[in-house]
This record gives sequence, structure tokens and C-alpha cells, in this order.
Amino acid sequence: MSRAFVKEGDGSLDPLPDLPVSPHPNHVTPAGLAALQARLLETQRRLATLKARRDRLDKLPEAAAERDIRYLEARLRTAILVDPATLPTEAVAFGLVVTVADAEGAEHRFQITGEDEADAAQGRITPQSPLARALMGAAVGDVVRWAKPSGVVELEVTGIARP
Repeated sequence: MSRAFVKEGDGSLDPLPDLPVSPHPNHVTPAGLAALQARLLETQRRLATLKARRDRLDKLPEAAAERDIRYLEARLRTAILVDPATLPTEAVAFGLVVTVADAEGAEHRFQITGEDEADAAQGRITPQSPLARALMGAAVGDVVRWAKPSGVVELEVTGIARP
């Protein structure tokens, strides 16, 4: 094969495409903000370690760390801090913990958090989720309708608290 058709470079990579950033407002709790800051510091440390390697033939890990740093810096620049400690607990709002009972009487707890700190397994949901949209503004004693793919579920709000 002719060398004319082979792209030779200096061993570096073009920057990886940026991670998608949500179009929604970037509300964060104090814990979420601290987690973003910690992730940024850890990723910067990882990048420094990668760049200090003797054998730097594989530059993909460096490019991935640089991409992650760009994402985390963008999320921190757009962060809107909401401290649930300052919010009233009369109605479900961002950052608060809500306890609900389903039709069988089983109780479930959810906290409405920022997108970067959401974790359904731990009961942390984003404000854009159908459940959070159903709960926002509800008061203790209200019954909300949560539209799920399997059908509509009614939940009674039994408690609202700060985390």
C-alpha cells in the first residue's frame, strides 16, 4: 500500500467529543455540588498521573479524562445551588425528602436532586422525572398520580422533610 493513503500523526488524539450536557436548569443540592467538585479534583489528579506515565503510547485515557474535566467544569459553571435546609416543608420541592404510600400501604422515600446526583437505587430522582413532576408542589395528605409505562399509580404523600 502506498504511504500516501496512511494518516501519520504525532501520536496524539483529537479531543474526544464532549459529553452531552442537559438542557435543563442545573439545580444542585449542597451534597451534589460537593460531589461534582470532588469528581473534578479526582479527574484532574487522574489526568496528571496519566500524563506523568513513562509509556504514553495510549493517549485515549488522557483524552477521556480531558473530556470528563470539560463536562464537570461546565456542570459546575452552570450549577444553581438550592439548600434544602432553607426550604419550608409544607410542599414537595427540590432537595426535600418525600415519603409516599402506595395503594398497598408500602412506604417509599424519594429525594428530588440534581441530575448529576440522581440515583434511583438510593431514591434520588431528577426534577424532570415523571415521579418528581407528579410530586412537586404536593402537600402531606395529597394523592398524586404517577404515570408509569405499566399504568397510573396513585401515591399518598405521608411526609416531607429536609435531608
